[in-house]
Amino acid sequence: MVADARQRAYEAVATVTDPEIPVLTIADLGVLRDVTVNDGQVEVTITPTYTGCPAMNVIALEIDMALVRAGFTGAKIRTVLSPAWTTDWLTASGREKLLAYGIAPPDRAGGRRALFGEARAACPLCGSGDTELLAEFGSTACKSLYRCRSCREPFDAFKCH
Repeated sequence: MVADARQRAYEAVATVTDPEIPVLTIADLGVLRDVTVNDGQVEVTITPTYTGCPAMNVIALEIDMALVRAGFTGAKIRTVLSPAWTTDWLTASGREKLLAYGIAPPDRAGGRRALFGEARAACPLCGSGDTELLAEFGSTACKSLYRCRSCREPFDAFKCH
């Protein structure tokens, strides 16, 4: 019974979307770390993409509401900062959704290059690698603003970390 309750709770929570990138669920992002059920009490563990991410309060509220809709009340939502979230936790499906939404997904091999400002994002609109960084911060702190030199369109790129 506990496994069934845990599965139902997990499935409910896994549908919660990121308020800043609504095509991604918190499961796609890797923000959803764990769901446990002990003595009927649901505990959800989440990790923010950035410490102080303003979306986390909304995400916690949405998690609670998803659990209530699934028949669970009084859930505990726990935020953990260690280990720190990494773009490696994005699912393959999440990366595809980012690209389809017009946001360049992070390069899996870009971690070290990104630290030295050498990472470049391919254009999610035309696929060109001829892009330029316009600003370290895009529409949110977890994205940078780029422009494609081929199609001339600006786009956000999810930062590697």
